[in-house]
Amino acid sequence: MANRDDNPAEPFKKALAEATRVLADDAELNVTYSVDPPGMSNDALRLPQVSRRMTADEVLLARGTADAFAMRRKYHDEGTFNRYSPQGQMARDLYDAMETARCEAMGARDMPGTAKNIDAKIGNEAMRKGYAQITEASEAPLSVAAGYLVRNLATGRDLPEGADNVLKLWREFIEGQASGTLDGLQDTLDDQAAFARFTRQVIDDLGYGDQLGDDPDAEDDETDDSASDEEDDSPDQTGGDDQDEEDDTEASPEQSQEQQQDESQAQVSMDDLADMESAEDAEMPEGDSPMEPPPPQPISDADPNYEVYSQEFDEEIRAEDLAEPQELERLRAYLDQQLDPLKGAVSRLANKLQRRLQAQQNRSWEFDREEGILDAGRLARVVANPTTPLSFKVEKDTEFRDTVVTLLLDNSGSMRGRPISIAAICADVLARTLERCSVKVEILGFTTRAWKGGQAREQWLHAGRPQMPGRLNDLRHIIYKTADAPWRRARENLGLMMKEGLLKENIDGEALEWAHRRMLGRPEARKILMVISDGAPVDDSTLSVNPANYLEKHLRDVIAMVERRKMVELIAIGIGHDVTRYYNHAVTITDVEQLAGAMTEQLATLFDKDPRAKAKMFGMRRAS
Repeated sequence: MANRDDNPAEPFKKALAEATRVLADDAELNVTYSVDPPGMSNDALRLPQVSRRMTADEVLLARGTADAFAMRRKYHDEGTFNRYSPQGQMARDLYDAMETARCEAMGARDMPGTAKNIDAKIGNEAMRKGYAQITEASEAPLSVAAGYLVRNLATGRDLPEGADNVLKLWREFIEGQASGTLDGLQDTLDDQAAFARFTRQVIDDLGYGDQLGDDPDAEDDETDDSASDEEDDSPDQTGGDDQDEEDDTEASPEQSQEQQQDESQAQVSMDDLADMESAEDAEMPEGDSPMEPPPPQPISDADPNYEVYSQEFDEEIRAEDLAEPQELERLRAYLDQQLDPLKGAVSRLANKLQRRLQAQQNRSWEFDREEGILDAGRLARVVANPTTPLSFKVEKDTEFRDTVVTLLLDNSGSMRGRPISIAAICADVLARTLERCSVKVEILGFTTRAWKGGQAREQWLHAGRPQMPGRLNDLRHIIYKTADAPWRRARENLGLMMKEGLLKENIDGEALEWAHRRMLGRPEARKILMVISDGAPVDDSTLSVNPANYLEKHLRDVIAMVERRKMVELIAIGIGHDVTRYYNHAVTITDVEQLAGAMTEQLATLFDKDPRAKAKMFGMRRAS
């Protein structure tokens, strides 16, 4: 008789792990299953968890993820990949996405059974990231579309729903820019180095050639040429160099004149050739003119007209890089001392939030079913009335999705004192609480590097004060805790908010857009962004030479973009300032002592399955 505690998914997981090792041609590969995002390192592979119920979606996703990683392991050489890897971020994203598509296409060609499984993986990713709802190409990653196109062209297979929408939005642009290069795709699939050169050419065609860096093949050619030159220049045993010098010295005037005439003719020929090429370019019909690279990306996705005078001095920096470890430790101790009376109340609220979250993560049962596990609690009525049918129950999977929460804290000067202290301790306690509930938390802060304009403003002054320069201060975006870092490693960082001179001015729109972009790159299915601020965006240097609503308008545009895309759930808490005029989902508190309660209640309500509770919370204007 089988043990009731045996997990019915275990045989499948063992079989899939063994099949993955065979496909990857790596008998030593360590295959594990986890609720963490899938990934692969040198000798280990992490696959999505498979529950006891083994639903069809779970099985297909696990198989597809395993096959995709196995194909990468089998057909991918990391040394070749790194050799040709570009330098710029966008070029690297394109390069990696197209290489992944190559490996999966090779697997689909050599092992057709993997194609359907990988389709399931791609479809699941597209569904989690909301690709089916995107209507504008600018909202979809170009790198993802390029990978989809390579896979489509290499295999001839249609893409799953959502992925096909991304490719449809970008296909005309990619094929229009790189049509000639894409014709050689099939000839390069079997050779990773040739495919890498093909990919770099596509990246150049798409207008990102400036991010490629040096050509590794050209470096090899230069090395070979220099070695050859050294051989030619080295003196031979018969004194060849001395003989050449004598020949040059004894050359007749007639020979020198002929040599000068030849060089002059060669120069004329090169000049004529250049003129001919210029004439051909001028006479080329408009329809045959080469495609121009795409225009530079706007500063803001939300408002293409938003201007920044200079981004040269902007800063995205980790908290630990802004202070020495000893100073961070001292500031953290000061923070704990200031807020010791509040810790009890905040902790009680955090425990309440934890209980609500864990209650939703537990499995539940559906009762009065015609089949399943016999419900012993209903046997009494059968004894009382034998004609009553037996009642069964069925275990139901939780709907709690993997989630990441970002806390974006206003680090402006007006938050100095008790508001920033309470914001720091609340972020600290919430990070611990949510981590215990398997919810990842990122903590970010935003301010400027200087008061009333920094080095960007100095550049503007030296340039003669051009009209309407746009944002004129230097941003400082601070990463206190990344989503993947455990709380214990980031605890000291939050003390940085107590540092004298850190808090300056606030440019909320760009900070919100920065946090939003970071979240879109996360693999979690659900993304929640909470903004904590005490006022409207203010930067005196910018507002003194631009329209009075310049920064406020950009903030409204960014909020509208985030709420329209619906890929991130956005909520806000205003401290003594009515942020409900900016954010649709927001509360305003009049006393910083209420911040802990407002934060925990907001988050708890977001996880609440009852839509009426959400509506009640989001209808609030003040936190009680």
